[in-house]
Amino acid sequence: MPYVNVKIAGTATTEEKRQIMAGMTEVLHKVLNKKPESTYVVIEEHSPDNWGVGGESLTVRRSRAQG
Repeated sequence: MPYVNVKIAGTATTEEKRQIMAGMTEVLHKVLNKKPESTYVVIEEHSPDNWGVGGESLTVRRSRAQG
């Protein structure tokens, strides 16, 4: 029973989440021959304020990148 935990900074639409779930399930089926009906995919959405890279939040990095 595979379990995939996808963590993203920000949010995704319902359709984007559906595609992520379907895609992860398909990869595990094709690569590891895991049964889709027993594959669990969990998507966790987190505020970019709560993710840090290089000592600063993604919010700060994204803001700087946008100019």
